[in-house]
Amino acid sequence: MRIDVLGAVRAFRDDGGPVPLGGPRHREVLGRLVAAEGRMVTTETLVDDLWAEQPPARAVGALRTFVAALRRALEPDRPPRTPPRVLVTEGPGYALRLPREDVDVHRFQDALARARRTPGEVAALGEALAAWRGPAYADVTGSAWAERERVRLEELRAEAVELRARLLLDRGEGAGLVTDLRDHVAVHPWREPAWTLLARALHHAGRRAEALDTLRRARVTLADQLGLDPGADLLRLETDILNGAAPSAAPAATWTGPGVPLGPRTTVDLARTLALAGGDALIRSRSDRLAAITAAERTGDLALTARIIGAYDVPALWSRADDPAQSRAVVEAAVRTLTALGPHAPADLAVRLLATVAVESRSAGLTPPERDRARDSARRAEALARDLGDPALLAFALNGVYLQSFTHPGLAAARDRTGAEILDLATAHDLPAFAVLGRLVRLQSASALGDLDAASAHARAAERLAAATEAPLVPLLTAWFRARAAATRSTEPGGPSPATVAAHYRAADEALRTAGMPGLHRGLLPLALLGLRLLHGRPAPADPRLDLGPYRPWTEPLLLLDQGREAQARTALNAAPAPPPDHMQEALWCLTARAAVRLGDRDTAARAVAALRDARAEHAGAASGLLTLGPVSTYLEEAQECADLR
Repeated sequence: MRIDVLGAVRAFRDDGGPVPLGGPRHREVLGRLVAAEGRMVTTETLVDDLWAEQPPARAVGALRTFVAALRRALEPDRPPRTPPRVLVTEGPGYALRLPREDVDVHRFQDALARARRTPGEVAALGEALAAWRGPAYADVTGSAWAERERVRLEELRAEAVELRARLLLDRGEGAGLVTDLRDHVAVHPWREPAWTLLARALHHAGRRAEALDTLRRARVTLADQLGLDPGADLLRLETDILNGAAPSAAPAATWTGPGVPLGPRTTVDLARTLALAGGDALIRSRSDRLAAITAAERTGDLALTARIIGAYDVPALWSRADDPAQSRAVVEAAVRTLTALGPHAPADLAVRLLATVAVESRSAGLTPPERDRARDSARRAEALARDLGDPALLAFALNGVYLQSFTHPGLAAARDRTGAEILDLATAHDLPAFAVLGRLVRLQSASALGDLDAASAHARAAERLAAATEAPLVPLLTAWFRARAAATRSTEPGGPSPATVAAHYRAADEALRTAGMPGLHRGLLPLALLGLRLLHGRPAPADPRLDLGPYRPWTEPLLLLDQGREAQARTALNAAPAPPPDHMQEALWCLTARAAVRLGDRDTAARAVAALRDARAEHAGAASGLLTLGPVSTYLEEAQECADLR
């Protein structure tokens, strides 16, 4: 059996013959179970995903009919009254039980993960990329879950194309890359690494003039359409080509040293230290951590595995994972280990495993059942840690509580209380990394509530701690906060000009670009610049291909409206799912509200009002501490008037 979803959803028997899957709903059920990657999906979740509006009265019965038909199609030779082995009933829902190598999307994700860790896996990555036949789940239209998966997988696909090209060029290879990278740049004109790789490939092919022309076009595209100056890599490449030097390959990471095998304990300790350094070290730390967990699991020693998983108590601030596949693998390892240890697991190990599940389950990319599991893990970790009286364990557990506290808009004050407790614990018990976390959480909370004086004080304190503890990522975040504060001041008499604020945002973005935090960086600058335009009543950027990354579904309606494309804007607004419960939820709901008001969409405006009501006193996007779209109350009042809810 083989299932493909990188294109239309389809299945094939072992002999290569197609499996008749039935109608669109049947294929959507199968696709939704593929997206769960072997985890159980509850009947309630499947019903909600299949019928975005009001489910029909017999929705559960219809779902069971779809499942029964799929089982007959997937296992036509299964004897009567024998349990299915592929599409199985598990608890209150269903799960798909197939080896990962039998599902194209899982093969792709696994090949990408291996290539990140081991450059020699580049050939397998090329094979996995060749399996794409179009957008993922291409025939599942109008479903929020499918749109989320398409956006996520398209980002991974872009990363994979660029990683493969970089690895081949670093090895002195790259024949045939020019055509692939030209196509890639055409689809993703705002990805600066894509331009840089295309220029490298042209230079490698002996086409120096074309390489320089590509770099010039990159400058024009990024500067004229997005207002971005070229980054350091692009400038360095241009200098190398002009000077006749061979562009240098990316430097190899050297901290483990060739021929020096490290055990899982040493590896995870090293990974924990490297994570605080940012950049390539942070990327390597994630890879090393997963390698250590895998090595520990192979020993069969549950206590060792639990300690290895839980030892990586690096404070986490952002609700989007930098490496979703890695985070998912860590969570699943923690859940497996916790289940194997059973109800009598040592309390300290249980806290660490539960806190790991909560911290690594970043809310932006989770299904509803995964969110429920993460929030329950956070609550249980906190309760156990309080009983144990271990300050370090409690700080780790509270990090999970914080990351799972974005259940709905308007919770900045509650997050501030969590940040204050983390800070108090860290100060009293010499936990410097968590002291930094506490300051940054409080900075975000004060920013969300519009208290820029308090937020500025927390920024300065965080920077002092960072200088003392060698935490170079902190100044990158506080630079963004200062740009966010300047954006608010630009609306006041005597404040900086919008152009000055935009320059601050661009400088902060350039510094963040190589910090090893793509989950934070992706789409952030375009969203900040859009917010700045909204603050000053200016239209959204004109180019519909603006790389807003994960924020595109909620920004696209306004982009289209400002181009006069009302019909397309209405379609985009109807297709946009509810914003995920993360740092940007208030901002995305406000964008939804503004588009609904401009289109006169009363139903969508009413949904935005219901979502934003508790956030009336907050500032949109400011919970990030990085940008602002202005007071939520402005958008809320417009939406109330549109929905006639005053």
